[in-house]
Amino acid sequence: MFRSVLQHPQPWGSVPQNVLLRAARGPPPFKPCGNSITFQRRVQLYPLDAIAGVDVGGLTASAVLDFDESEASTYCGSEGQVLVRKAPENIAKNGKKYFIHTFGCQMNMADSERMAGVLEAVGYECSQDAGEADVLIYNTCSIREKAEQKVYSALGKQAKRKRDRVGDLKIVVAGCVAQQEGQTLLRRVPELDIVMGPQFANRIHDLLDQANDAQVCATEQVAVEEDITTPRRESNITAWVNVIYGCNEKCTYCVVPYTRGAEQSRRPDDIRREMLALGEAGYKEVTLLGQNIDAYGRDLPGLAADASGRRAWTFTDLLRHVHDVPGIERIRFATSHPRYFTDRLVRACAELPKLCEFFHIPFQSGDNDILRAMKRGYTHERYRAIIDNIRRYMPDASISGDAIVGFPGETEEQYLATEQLVREVGFDRVNTAAYSPRPNTPAAEWDNQVADLIKQDRLNRLNKVVMDVATERAQRFRGRTLEVLVEGPNPKNPRQAFGRIRHNKLVYFDGDGKELRGKLVMTRIEECHAFSLFGSLVEVVGTRAAAPGTLPLQPPPLLAAVPQLPRVAA
Repeated sequence: MFRSVLQHPQPWGSVPQNVLLRAARGPPPFKPCGNSITFQRRVQLYPLDAIAGVDVGGLTASAVLDFDESEASTYCGSEGQVLVRKAPENIAKNGKKYFIHTFGCQMNMADSERMAGVLEAVGYECSQDAGEADVLIYNTCSIREKAEQKVYSALGKQAKRKRDRVGDLKIVVAGCVAQQEGQTLLRRVPELDIVMGPQFANRIHDLLDQANDAQVCATEQVAVEEDITTPRRESNITAWVNVIYGCNEKCTYCVVPYTRGAEQSRRPDDIRREMLALGEAGYKEVTLLGQNIDAYGRDLPGLAADASGRRAWTFTDLLRHVHDVPGIERIRFATSHPRYFTDRLVRACAELPKLCEFFHIPFQSGDNDILRAMKRGYTHERYRAIIDNIRRYMPDASISGDAIVGFPGETEEQYLATEQLVREVGFDRVNTAAYSPRPNTPAAEWDNQVADLIKQDRLNRLNKVVMDVATERAQRFRGRTLEVLVEGPNPKNPRQAFGRIRHNKLVYFDGDGKELRGKLVMTRIEECHAFSLFGSLVEVVGTRAAAPGTLPLQPPPLLAAVPQLPRVAA
């Protein structure tokens, strides 16, 4: 279970499933099942040694056999399962503070909120100043080399601070860089206390306990634990809700499957319960998150059959399952994979009034040969058909995407196909990037790499095309009165309030942002930029029973009856 950096993990063999291992020193640590955490200490604890009560290298292990099966199931499950345990209650403040610096995507933001919730549940307080914190957490992104270098830059400064500090400071590197680099990080920055992959976000406190005795490297692919506490959310109006962790795709450029592991879907009722709690707490908008969110449910039993005929939940089933949660006015989701974006999903989005008319669907390239080399699993014609279908049902929908330029072997003609696709689709936004070779990915080893100067030139040109297209698309909002969910005062102009329309564009208007925060208002749009709008307040509408009339066309009826899904009571 616990192993040294010099040893290989020992197979579990015939160890009973209802054995919960713990170290005798200090409080019970993280309790994994069938996986391992590495401690930077040259000792080794095998499961059979633990059962025998052997003292190994100063860590006396014991097997806890006197608990019932319900407690065992709290911690142990098959690989790929999302586990559940109860949150601690009535925890007093412990006088310690934490600080979290988040790099990267929405998934990382959600993970940071979960870590913050776990720490506050055991008595930590949030610090706005890294210099005052007892625990520093860097939640990292490795999607591109530039993001990775930012992490090392920040670590260099904090490592010096730790060397100079009197007292106990723990430095944690979490997220995708941690998962990717593992023990290399501990060797490169010996001041680190914990290196932990994103699958350990809910176990941060257990790992901090272990770090009192040794450096901890927790990067094994384990089952993701169901949220055990309420996350400390950055907003009290909008919230992230994870629905599926990991990725099963094999894109040749992407490190995410390596850093976040295989897909693990949360149970539908757990997602619904979290949304019910958010609605009761006054949240108005929820964004459902997943690396490939429309692949949700393939590992869950359910009522609908997938393409292979196996009975499984689909993401469409989930949307219908959570749509009626009281208090939640808007539902968004990201990120979608074109391979799983079905007509059934499009029709559900058009029919369910809380679903916003905004879709983030990465396309990566407009050339089929490049898409094939990337192993994306679709053609640019298929991508266009998806967008056409969305606009068939929701002509006003906003579309955003991701694009990579300078992929190995990309010619000028192939790059121009990406430009053409951006113009033809008419994106409201595109996240662009020059290809960055990542460790453990096939494309990084290919010998047809594109020169950096060419990549940068193509990136600059594509950004100009994106800006022109987005600016033109934004003009359709001029003169219209649109619903805005107010998020607060404009940080740059306190006389203005700001919020988002259903199409996910920011809107700024004169008004009291503090007073209007969390309310739905109607705003007349007067000025349109590529990624933001400016207008004037028309009226405060509070809440609504259904979405405004932004869908000019009624979709055709479903071809088959919608399954009657079980409900968690409100």
